[in-house]
Amino acid sequence: MAKAKTVYVCSQCGYESGKWNGRCPSCGEWNTFEESTPIVSSRTSAKRAVSVRDVSDGIFEINDIDAEANETRWSTGLKELDRVLGGGIVKGSLVLLGGEPGIGKSTMLLQICQTLGDDHTILYVSGEESLRQIKLRAQRLGVDSGNLYLLSETDCEAICSVIIKEKPEIAIIDSIQTMNIEAIASAAGSITQVRECANLLMKTAKSQEIPMLIVGHVNKDGAIAGPKVMEHIVDCVLYFEGQKNLPYRILRGIKNRFGSTNEIGVFEMNDKGLSEVANPSEMLLSGRPQDASGCCVACVMEGSRPILAEVQALVTKSAFNVPRRTATGFDYNRMAILIAVLEKRMGYYFGGLDVYMNVVGGFDINEPAADLPVALSLYSSMTDKCVSPDVITFGEIGLAGELRGVQRTAQRISEAQRLGFKKCIVPATSLKGVDMSAFEIEIVGVNTIQDAFKAALE
Repeated sequence: MAKAKTVYVCSQCGYESGKWNGRCPSCGEWNTFEESTPIVSSRTSAKRAVSVRDVSDGIFEINDIDAEANETRWSTGLKELDRVLGGGIVKGSLVLLGGEPGIGKSTMLLQICQTLGDDHTILYVSGEESLRQIKLRAQRLGVDSGNLYLLSETDCEAICSVIIKEKPEIAIIDSIQTMNIEAIASAAGSITQVRECANLLMKTAKSQEIPMLIVGHVNKDGAIAGPKVMEHIVDCVLYFEGQKNLPYRILRGIKNRFGSTNEIGVFEMNDKGLSEVANPSEMLLSGRPQDASGCCVACVMEGSRPILAEVQALVTKSAFNVPRRTATGFDYNRMAILIAVLEKRMGYYFGGLDVYMNVVGGFDINEPAADLPVALSLYSSMTDKCVSPDVITFGEIGLAGELRGVQRTAQRISEAQRLGFKKCIVPATSLKGVDMSAFEIEIVGVNTIQDAFKAALE
């Protein structure tokens, strides 16, 4: 048998090199090379691998394939999770769930076993906990389904054999970083082990038409640990976001072959596990100050759902030669552009001033429609003038200080009216085709930031 040769693999793009490199020549990322031992095949298996196989029996005309039966979705019992998945779990799909340790990944998967277990048999495989530990956690969460079966194992080949033999309708793997294949001479969690285990689980799920939910750890940068190719193998990649000191968790889809990646799910962690937050806008706006400068409410879209979030800004004199600029929950570069627009078009000088920007509740805003509320909060803090708590705004700001229209204007206004706001300031171009008589809220269409600020501070 040939001697195994050590190679170095980029954890971001999978590029292989015979020596360690500080920077990947393929993707350009720094310090991403990790040592890996490739699988060594015998001469016989190598010859068999390159031999030509007859696969003509597996060719079908696309119109002869019954897609409806395979696209049946199973509800998880958590509407927020179903929303992110695109309506539920698809038969034969691979779903990768990543997140920080203790964020609630295992808790969520164990909770959905209660609902799914009413109609489906579930195999929960854990490589991190003993069966007794899983049982204690299930009792705390109130999970007592008779169709839930537990297995504590880390050998990926043995796990796949059990799945093929027992034929559960759903399989849960917790977690992929603890799985290993004995034929590979590397530790569990290494690039080679994670890649090959993911490939083996994918082949098993597709051949048996069993949906698999796989837990993945994240590295120090917040990305799922292991080679990037693992995210290409699976059908869905979900990230669980949140801060440990806050009870709220946000589930975001990064990749979804069966639905949109723009949807989010909001959950709250309590003593009984994760509970859904059906109205995240009320959660994000709870406890907001009524008479403080630098505060403004924004209406942004997360997929098909309008969400209202409070934006806060603090502009104060700097104690240092170089002012400090910080943005939490909002793009820093975008904030710098808005400050430059305020300086050029409004005549306000931010030099020598510290600027702090925060989106309340740990929520991240990545939509251009948040430009106007962010700029308004900066202006409010700069002039120490309060924006009325009954005012809500949204709109994109151009470099010339003009306001540009955004999509789903009517849906945003409806959400603002439902939550009791009295005045909505929007770009005038967004009101084309909107039946303003259908709303009781006062709608003000503006064309420039000067007009918007004047209307907001009346």
